[in-house]
Amino acid sequence: MSKPVHSLTRRASRLASIQALYQMDIGGGLSTSVVKEFIDHRFGVVDIASKSKVDELFFTDLVEGVVKNQESIDKHLSDKLSKGWPLYLIDSTVRAILRSACFEIIFRPDVPALVIIDQYVSISSDFFAGKEIGFINGTLDSIAKEIRKAEFGLVGE
Repeated sequence: MSKPVHSLTRRASRLASIQALYQMDIGGGLSTSVVKEFIDHRFGVVDIASKSKVDELFFTDLVEGVVKNQESIDKHLSDKLSKGWPLYLIDSTVRAILRSACFEIIFRPDVPALVIIDQYVSISSDFFAGKEIGFINGTLDSIAKEIRKAEFGLVGE
């Protein structure tokens, strides 16, 4: 059974956001210029395997949302890392995946956290075959549980 077009479009947009965040992390550059570069020159070759089109508005929302909320996002991520292991030591691709997914979990409540986690874990397997996938899954699951607790006032879970 094939995935719905909307799901594939979202996946392609998420993948592109990870690539854009990675580019900004490694090479610098403003989010507005990186977003414009992707829209003007890179879409169409971003996810050749699925031949999916990127939703430019969703992609832009992800990249700009991460940049706008990066301090909060990085705080959530840093809180989940082992003591003495700062976020900047995490692989740049893993960091980009975590930031984009974390943005969606925290700031896009219209999409269920399990869907977000599933999508980003699937995308992470495009980049990695080892322990990184489990690390990404566990970190995102922990953040989603924390956010859910805060939203619903749950304690001691």
